[in-house]
Amino acid sequence: MKIIYKDGTVAECPQEMETEVIRHTAAHVMAQAIKRLYPHADFGYGPATEKGFYYDVDLGDTKLTDEDLQRIEDEMRKIVKENLPIKPFILPREEAIKLMEERGAKYKVEHIGDLDEDAVISFYQQGEYIDMCVGPHLCYTKALKAFKITQQSGAYWKNDKNNVMLTRINGIAFRTQEELEEHLKFLEEAERRDHRRIGREMGLFAFRDEAPGFPFYLPKGMVLKNTLIDYWREVHKKWDYVEIQTPQIMKRTLWETSGHWDHYKDNMYTTVIDGEDFAIKPMNCPGSILVYDLEPRSYRELPLRYAELGNVHRHELSGALHGMFRVRAFTQDDAHILLAKEQITEEVERITRLFDEVYQLFGLPYTIELSTMPEDHIGTEADWEIATAALADAITGLGKEYILNPGDGAFYGPKLDFHIQDSLGRTWQCGTIQLDYQLPGRFDLKYVGADGEKHTPVMIHRVVFGSIERFIGVITEHFSGKFPVWLAPLQVKVLTLPGVDDSFAKKVYASLLDNKIRCELDDRNEKIGYKVREARQVDRVPYMLIIGAKEAENGLVSVRDRETDQTETMTFDEFLAKIRRQIAERS
Repeated sequence: MKIIYKDGTVAECPQEMETEVIRHTAAHVMAQAIKRLYPHADFGYGPATEKGFYYDVDLGDTKLTDEDLQRIEDEMRKIVKENLPIKPFILPREEAIKLMEERGAKYKVEHIGDLDEDAVISFYQQGEYIDMCVGPHLCYTKALKAFKITQQSGAYWKNDKNNVMLTRINGIAFRTQEELEEHLKFLEEAERRDHRRIGREMGLFAFRDEAPGFPFYLPKGMVLKNTLIDYWREVHKKWDYVEIQTPQIMKRTLWETSGHWDHYKDNMYTTVIDGEDFAIKPMNCPGSILVYDLEPRSYRELPLRYAELGNVHRHELSGALHGMFRVRAFTQDDAHILLAKEQITEEVERITRLFDEVYQLFGLPYTIELSTMPEDHIGTEADWEIATAALADAITGLGKEYILNPGDGAFYGPKLDFHIQDSLGRTWQCGTIQLDYQLPGRFDLKYVGADGEKHTPVMIHRVVFGSIERFIGVITEHFSGKFPVWLAPLQVKVLTLPGVDDSFAKKVYASLLDNKIRCELDDRNEKIGYKVREARQVDRVPYMLIIGAKEAENGLVSVRDRETDQTETMTFDEFLAKIRRQIAERS
């Protein structure tokens, strides 16, 4: 595959660049198609991305429909067939501005204004279309083989909510049609697993316009959430954490001391109480610090492991909200560990083993990312270097590897992010371990060491689920709503055949309830096939117990397994022993 660089050099494309170059070229072809159909269109940014490509475009009052997106895609195919050569050229800054002004490209003019004074601006042209770009690109439009426009959304110019809202048109592009079709199948499967749709069907959670970004838990969703919390408490008790609960609203002065007021204020909800500024907590850490500070501490108490299921609130932009993945109120499964510096390596190893236990239960492999000091940080570079080395040493000491993510640490310290992989191969950042040398000092926390002197502890911030809401979204899609028996909101559905005496079915149902099995009795006068499909495909119940006259007469149950869709007849006691074992073992 030949590509052309901004200086006009033509060369074979390095294999690792192929996808990016194809998608970058596709963005330009799409912009040309848009300009042909909507001559008043003005373009912002149009990059290739890890998932495809997009272009942000100002269409004025024009609102696009699905039919319009198809028209744009059809026009792209015409441009590809025209086999237009793609040619680069370079202009000095002033000439570049003049060219863009002549073409009415005010966003490009503004973009040039953001560049260095001595910048030389490169452009690519295909037919009548000219775009500012550093390249490289395919040499001809016909080299673009497989692409599709996928959706539209809104995006602020320069990602600034104070700027105009542009229309973001997304697409995907691949080297071959086969790769594109494979990806479309993946998107179809991802859509089928969308946790928002499954949540509605199963009656787990809902969202309302009256409370954007604030989830409503429905009865079965509360069962799911509480089951996760019960497991969380069990694990944390095993690993020697103590659970606390701290206030939802605390004074502004606390958040000033912690640094959140300066570094996170735009994401915080505030209020005034008795004439003083208060904030609804976006994080749990300052509350844990206040608990630690309630009494004198000794080195013999360390590490002190405080666990908290804290309900936190963060102001997220409306365009960033996405089901349970990005909400404005969530339960953070937090823990804050106060310890001595010499305990860091052992404690990080310990936390990682806890993460292993949890993620293995859900069948979620993970990778680890080490994020280092950002530009906006507190504390000395020396402290940051020590903290970063401690995290790296702990992970390598366990025989695990990590990927370096420079400059993406929290403002108070470096962190290890655990990216779990679901059944579709997608990754989600859930667990994190953040090492903090700063907050304990800002709050003047102390402990008396073995030498009788006062020392400042170090603080580890960590979550395993990330948040209950986000983790529910992840595992809903991971399992496609078919939760393991121990976790399923509804574990068994007792189904009666129409016209059959249901007294035995009611006894079975009552016995299941007595044994704390989450179950429902469906004794409606409906065909059994309809009941089974509803239980399996909508409720996604692990087991359906079908009871007719024959089963009632012989004291048996016909057990339909959700996974195999096969039916096996057994005594009720045999089934009860089977499901109780699966729940106990969390198999």
